Amino acid sequence: MSDDKSTLGNLADAAKAKINEGADRARAAGHDLASHVGGTADNLGDKAEAAEDRAKAEVHNAKANAEYQGGKREAQDGDGR
Repeated sequence: MSDDKSTLGNLADAAKAKINEGADRARAAGHDLASHVGGTADNLGDKAEAAEDRAKAEVHNAKANAEYQGGKREAQDGDGR
């Protein structure tokens, strides 16, 4: 998050991060489903990939919250920049 972004820029970045979070969670769900099909090695790999995608989703969630708060601060400052 950059201090010189506008309110709109912060909010756009927050929306993008939320979209990325949703995509990561969807991939994690797909890997969870795949972990129930196939051999043990494949299942373990799918479980690991699901955990990785969930971790990425949490990072995107934190980024979205930070960007939103930045946009909110900019809006309250009154200058919008």
